[in-house]
Amino acid sequence: MEGFSFVDIFATKGIEYVIVMAFLAAFIYFSRYLGHQPATEKEVGTTVPAGNFRVPEGLFFHQGHGWLRPEPGSVGVVGLDDFAQKLVGRVDSVEMPALGTRLAQGDVGWNLVVGSAKIPMLSPVDGEVVAVNPEILRSPAVLSQDPYGKGWLFRVKSPRIAADTRNLLSGKLARSWMENALDNLRPINPENLGPVLQDGGLPLEGLARILGGNRWDELARTHLLTDGE
Repeated sequence: MEGFSFVDIFATKGIEYVIVMAFLAAFIYFSRYLGHQPATEKEVGTTVPAGNFRVPEGLFFHQGHGWLRPEPGSVGVVGLDDFAQKLVGRVDSVEMPALGTRLAQGDVGWNLVVGSAKIPMLSPVDGEVVAVNPEILRSPAVLSQDPYGKGWLFRVKSPRIAADTRNLLSGKLARSWMENALDNLRPINPENLGPVLQDGGLPLEGLARILGGNRWDELARTHLLTDGE
């Protein structure tokens, strides 16, 4: 075939053959080693956006837009994803579960408070709350700045964390799902859309308020799967 040449490494001499084989062995070893490294909090916080939303490797996503990061000792870190924080926008405060609270996967785990509105969010995991992030209590703005790193909400302890991840999304599947969630957003009053969306752009935050108007909290609950709460 034009432009293609075949190199027979077995025809090389002595030391050249040894060097080639050693290089291949080292490449395979380090590829496998790097491929099995768990994501650290620093790596998660600096993930480059894929599409319209940040979806880091190493996290597991609930369809209610909460995320879980398993840690050693049957502990999991919980937070809200980039879609949720862009959907709701600026948050005045977060009502966290108290220490010792037992959560169930798929039940309400915390509330986002915006003015007089409360937006419940579902827990991605079963477990007992063992720590709450004090930074979020002091400055909820961290949620929009770093939802996967400094913006974590709380930690739970549970022997079911590994089992719970089987009901969650990760990797490419999570990315596709989150982009589809954006496609499924529909304005309550299309005639009231602002110029940003009419021009085809994506606002930095507050999608529900732009699309929902006075009923923005209803729209937010619908897409966070808590409209019946």
